[in-house]
Amino acid sequence: MRFDSALGLESRKGPLAVTGKVVIYGLMVIVFTGPLVGLLISAFSKTLDPTSFSLWPDEFTLENFIQATDKNVYLYLFNSFVVVGFGLLLQMLVSVFAAYSLARKKFRGMTIVMLLMLATMMLPEEIIAIPLSLVLADLPVLHLNLIGTYAGMILPVGAWGFSILVMTEFMKEVPVELEEAARIDGAGELRIFATIIVPLCRPALGVIGVFGFTMIWDQYLLPLIVAPESDMWTLPIALRSLRSDEEVGIGVLLAASLLALLPSIIAFLAFQRQFMRGLTSGAVKG
Repeated sequence: MRFDSALGLESRKGPLAVTGKVVIYGLMVIVFTGPLVGLLISAFSKTLDPTSFSLWPDEFTLENFIQATDKNVYLYLFNSFVVVGFGLLLQMLVSVFAAYSLARKKFRGMTIVMLLMLATMMLPEEIIAIPLSLVLADLPVLHLNLIGTYAGMILPVGAWGFSILVMTEFMKEVPVELEEAARIDGAGELRIFATIIVPLCRPALGVIGVFGFTMIWDQYLLPLIVAPESDMWTLPIALRSLRSDEEVGIGVLLAASLLALLPSIIAFLAFQRQFMRGLTSGAVKG
């Protein structure tokens, strides 16, 4: 990534300009990676003083991660993986099918549907917390109580306006001539969707995959509403509980924080190629 144009240093040569670039880039590295490196080092260190946060381990140890077992950190991590795994799969399926309808089909009220999706993105979670809890306690039509179940944490994140809008804008850029040629060859609607539209939308899938994973993984209010017992907690709720527990050392808290951070980094690396292609091809428009 280049910062020369923004900083106005591309036209400056000589030792002073080089020194300025090194200082500026060094400060950026410290600001953005310093806390992450500190977290990584401290999670594997024997940190006895809660106020100490060194960038170099005094003594390498796995004790913090072993003690995390006694605090059910790995159970909370498992719950988070279950919710984000099924939730992201459901969200991507809903986004792809909904975007195909909005991008390729014309029907009455389409503008209203788009406005309603935008409206859901403008509402803070706190506003819909009470209505959501009432709906999950007595699911309309089916009259099911989803409180205390994984489904209660998965179904509400299955549809996200941001993902649908990204996929819709990307599908609008797919040439209609490809579909017309496939129809002439005898391909049906479902085959066109599965073999032409979806493969061409892989960059957009990378974008909504990264953002969707982060959104679901960082959910705090929804698991707090759905999980009345601690054995259903996800990791973000557990971190808040561990922080307020006086018996938990700072080392265990740092180890749990590292476990909460790593999946997001891995998800970005897994979708990195599609994510960057989606951004550069206009999947996200500012």
